[in-house]
Amino acid sequence: MRRIAAKFVPHLLNNDQRDHRVQVCTELQEAVRHDPPFLSRVITGDESWVYDYDPETKQQSIQWKTPSSPRPKKVRQVRSNIKSMLIISLDIRGIVHKEFVPHGQTVNGKSYCEVLRRLRENVRRKRPEMWKKRNWLLHHDNAPAHTSLVVREFLTKIT
Repeated sequence: MRRIAAKFVPHLLNNDQRDHRVQVCTELQEAVRHDPPFLSRVITGDESWVYDYDPETKQQSIQWKTPSSPRPKKVRQVRSNIKSMLIISLDIRGIVHKEFVPHGQTVNGKSYCEVLRRLRENVRRKRPEMWKKRNWLLHHDNAPAHTSLVVREFLTKIT
């Protein structure tokens, strides 16, 4: 008998969920096969926690020492307790929109609608060709704020 570590998987999915994911992937492959620039029309968004660091520059960490003195030691940077939620949207060409959620504010349906309004404005300014053709696609996960009724109504109204 041997000790083995469990394989890490992000989610435990049942058979229906796995089948649905395979079906979606197959449909995306077909869309790309029939319309090669399909993926260039996708703007994807996500949220992530980012931690505050106060890195010391190389110039700041330089010390004077004699040839016989030991080499200085530098402690590895540790994540700060200060963190902020970053909402970012990007496409094949780069970042379209980014913003930090103010401290103390949660991302709910109403606040996410405001993010989507600002995203639309940035698409209009930064990707005018996509805006004129009105053929860009928004991809985001199924977080509760993204699937709330107010967000679905907002997305239905603007399309």
